[in-house]
Amino acid sequence: MKFGRLLARLIIGGMFIGHGTQKWFGWFGGPGIDKTTGMMGALGLAPARANAHAASASETLGGVGIALGAFTPVAAASLIGTMVTAIRTVHWEKGFWAQGGGYEYNLTIIAALLLIVDGGPGALSIDSAFGIEETGTGVALAALAAGAIGSTVTLAAARAAHQKAAVEAPTPATPADVSAA
Repeated sequence: MKFGRLLARLIIGGMFIGHGTQKWFGWFGGPGIDKTTGMMGALGLAPARANAHAASASETLGGVGIALGAFTPVAAASLIGTMVTAIRTVHWEKGFWAQGGGYEYNLTIIAALLLIVDGGPGALSIDSAFGIEETGTGVALAALAAGAIGSTVTLAAARAAHQKAAVEAPTPATPADVSAA
């Protein structure tokens, strides 16, 4: 087993566990689910609470999967999906460089996840222990595609929820309507 692969899995997986639990439970100085719900609403990710839970679960459980080397391509796809969604909703308009709030960091994490999937989680992993270590370019590309598709479905569902809410929302009364009543 190459030490670097294990170290990368533990660091990247641990980082995502931290980010997910910050969002979900407010651990490590994070916002917790209520403030994460507000953030999702501000980003237009409706329904906001469901998206807050989905992002928290994806980061936490995907991070656990990467750290343990368990169902590695699926874990990576879930994390890639959250990174693609973050790029599309927050970072893209700010350009490439992270210094200006751009997507450089997110893209680096996606690349690192693809390296882990391409090379496999290694001998010290749950996947290896069960003989289900899927690796290679095709599997890495499938994880990338699954993450991108997951992001696209999430954003399409959010748009549909916003459109439905706009149609169902009562129109506010105008001063003329109030005086006529």
